[in-house]
Amino acid sequence: MTGRFTVSRRAPLLQVGKAAAAAILTWFVCLWVFPEQLPIFGAIAALLSVQESVDQSLTRGIERVVGVLLGVSVALGAGALFGPQTWLFLAAIIVSMALGWLLRMTNSSTNQIAISALLMIALGGLSLGYGFERLVETAIGAGIGITINALVVAPVRTTPVHVAIGDLTRHAAQALRRLSEALEEPREREWIDRMMRDARRLQGERDDVHQLLRSARESLRLNPRGPRYRAILGEDDEMFDRLQPIVTQVVGMTRALSDNYGKALVDVPQVRGLAVELRRAAHDLERLIRPGIEQHVGTEPQVGTEPPALTAPYVIAQPHPVYWQLIGSLMEDLRRVRGRITGDID
Repeated sequence: MTGRFTVSRRAPLLQVGKAAAAAILTWFVCLWVFPEQLPIFGAIAALLSVQESVDQSLTRGIERVVGVLLGVSVALGAGALFGPQTWLFLAAIIVSMALGWLLRMTNSSTNQIAISALLMIALGGLSLGYGFERLVETAIGAGIGITINALVVAPVRTTPVHVAIGDLTRHAAQALRRLSEALEEPREREWIDRMMRDARRLQGERDDVHQLLRSARESLRLNPRGPRYRAILGEDDEMFDRLQPIVTQVVGMTRALSDNYGKALVDVPQVRGLAVELRRAAHDLERLIRPGIEQHVGTEPQVGTEPPALTAPYVIAQPHPVYWQLIGSLMEDLRRVRGRITGDID
C-alpha cells in the first residue's frame, strides 16, 4: 500500500530546505506588501515552484499563477451572481472543473483553479481588489520559488544517468563473459536459463537509462549550471547510442544459444575460438566505461588504460555440419558487437 504514495529514493535534503526557505521568504515579503492579509496564496505558490528542475519550477509557477487567475475569476463571478451562499463552494468546484476541461488543461492545472476558487470563498474575499492582491501575492511566491531553485545549487540530474550507463555497460560485458563460459564448459539447463534471465534484465536497464536521460536533459534546461554539465551529458548520450545495439545483440546471442544449446558444443574447435573472442569483446566493452562525474568535470574523457583485446576479426574457414546455424548466428552478432565497440559500425 505504501508504494502508492512513497518513492524509492528520498528527495535531496537541499531541495526540502530550498522549498521551506522560499515559502518563509515569500511569507515575509508578502506581509510587507500586503500587511493586512496572511499570505497563504504566496506560500503555496513558493512551495509548488521548487521542483526537481528549473524547467519544472517555471512550469509549476506559471501553472499556479494561471490557476489562481482563473480560480479568482470563478470565485468573483460566482459571488457576483449568487452572493455569499453556503452552496457557493460546490458551484465553484463544478465551474472550475468544467473550465479546466473546456480549456484542455491538465488535471493538475484544473485542480489549481478549483483550489484557488475555494480558498477565495473560504477566506471571505469576494471583492475585485482582494482577488487582485491574491494574484500578485501568488506571482511573488512563484517568482521567489523559481529564483531560489535556479540560483541556489540548481538541481542537476546527470550523475544518475552516468552511473546507470556505466552499470549497463558492465552488465553487458558480464553477459558476454557468461556466453563465453557456456561455450567453454558443459552447462546444465538451470545454468543456461539463469544466463538467459540475466541477459533479459539488460533490456529493463536500457529502458531505465532512457528515463534517466530524459530527466537529465530536463534538469539542464534553463539551468544556470547547465553549460558545465551539458558536454558530459552529450558524451553519455553518445555512449548510450553506441551501447543500445550492443545490448540488443547480446540478448539475441544469449537467446540463440539458450534455444540451441548442447553440451557437445564445447568440443567444437570453432566454438573454442568464439569463446575467446567473446571474452575479448567483454574486455574491450568495459574499456569504454568513462570515469565518474566528479573526475570528469573539467577534464577530457578517458577510456580504459588497458590495450584493446579485439585485434582482428575472428574467421571460421569451414562451417560445422551440425551447429553451423548457431555458430553463424553468434558470429554475425559478435561481428556487430565488435564493430560497435571499435567504432567501425556507426
